[in-house]
Amino acid sequence: MYTFLIVVYVLVSASLIGMVLIQHGKGADAGAAFGSGASGTVFGARGSANFLSRTTAWLAAVFFALSLVLAYFMHGRASQGSVVDAMPAKPATAVQVPVVPAVPTAKTDAAPAAAAAQQQAAPATPKVPQ
Repeated sequence: MYTFLIVVYVLVSASLIGMVLIQHGKGADAGAAFGSGASGTVFGARGSANFLSRTTAWLAAVFFALSLVLAYFMHGRASQGSVVDAMPAKPATAVQVPVVPAVPTAKTDAAPAAAAAQQQAAPATPKVPQ
């Protein structure tokens, strides 16, 4: 019974979407007033809007009624949990990230070289014990 109601619910919702998309907006009536040929349609000049709006209202009423009935049926059922909870657990995998040594730039190379040159140029002063 529940599966049947779900199928009917999907069909009613698709029909409701189709009916809403078929209908013309309020601005379409102004074009019919200037002779756009609306009086030659199957439903007449005003009949299609009346038929489509009534059909949409009935489909909306059925849609809401089916929503309430399906909610009533689901009220008694036990929750089966989340979809995420039903997924099998995957073991955590460690990601190997290669360690790349830093490439020295020109600025970092110049500073140690300048310090080494100053040490070689300056004579070592002996420390005198006090």
